[in-house]
Amino acid sequence: MKKVGFVGLGRMGQPMALNVARKGHEVAVFDINPAAMQPFTQFNHCRQAQGASDAAGDAGIAITVLPGPPEVEKVVMAPGGMLDSMKPGSLFMDLSTVLPETTDRLAAAAAERGIAFVDAPIGRLAHHADIGESLFMVGASVEDLDRVRPVLEAMGTTILHCGGPGSGTRTKLVNNFLAVSSAALNAECLALAQSFGLDLERTLSVIHGTSATNGQLKLNFANKVFLGDTEPGFAIDLAHKDLSLIMTAAAQGRIPLPMIAAARETMSLARAQGWGRKDFSALADFWCDLATVPRPRLQRTDGAD
Repeated sequence: MKKVGFVGLGRMGQPMALNVARKGHEVAVFDINPAAMQPFTQFNHCRQAQGASDAAGDAGIAITVLPGPPEVEKVVMAPGGMLDSMKPGSLFMDLSTVLPETTDRLAAAAAERGIAFVDAPIGRLAHHADIGESLFMVGASVEDLDRVRPVLEAMGTTILHCGGPGSGTRTKLVNNFLAVSSAALNAECLALAQSFGLDLERTLSVIHGTSATNGQLKLNFANKVFLGDTEPGFAIDLAHKDLSLIMTAAAQGRIPLPMIAAARETMSLARAQGWGRKDFSALADFWCDLATVPRPRLQRTDGAD
């Protein structure tokens, strides 16, 4: 069993850390929201750390799941941060979605201290994190991947080695290019279908039977907004952040991304209207409201109200 420090217990981080604890790993957890640490009191082998550095100090593997580059750099690399508290020979793994340059700085700072580094951003949705079926895009040496594999397997079912350190973060930005922008496209498409007065279930049957289908529409929308659930698994605010990261990284490489720019402005419009903390599938409701057409809904088939 591994001795793990886990920092960041938000909608994705908390269930992932709980799954690590359930597998018997000794876990020290920390989040700025004390309530997020309460579920870990059920495990004798878990403790609530007094801070991020405390969680990482005696860990063989320290993990972060934080909102973005500013939080990661402050918590991990600032004087007195997590890296300063970790012992040489330990390993730091970041699961956050950040800029490539952030990951590269983390890797360099860890190496200077004799600490191994892995970037393993998360794929799939919040409900996958709940049941331990996340996907990880791993940037690491083969040896370091072997070290963290038992912990990753506690949190997910699919571990994809993308290359050396930094390749996981870069792969995540490529993945989210399509995942987030397709959500914006779906929202406009649904508003059009609703304006036509089409039956949603029949329309989806057509879409899912052709090359027009996509994972957001088939999986996330079907389990969230189509059932009237817009509680954030992945919030519009975070979707906007990820698109901003993609645009920043692309600009540094002089790669034009007009589709991403349009999708981000869809998120900007929704955030300006107070939708930022809703699930990003809620873009469908937002766009239908904007178009003054009914919100798209399917009947539940699980017996719930």
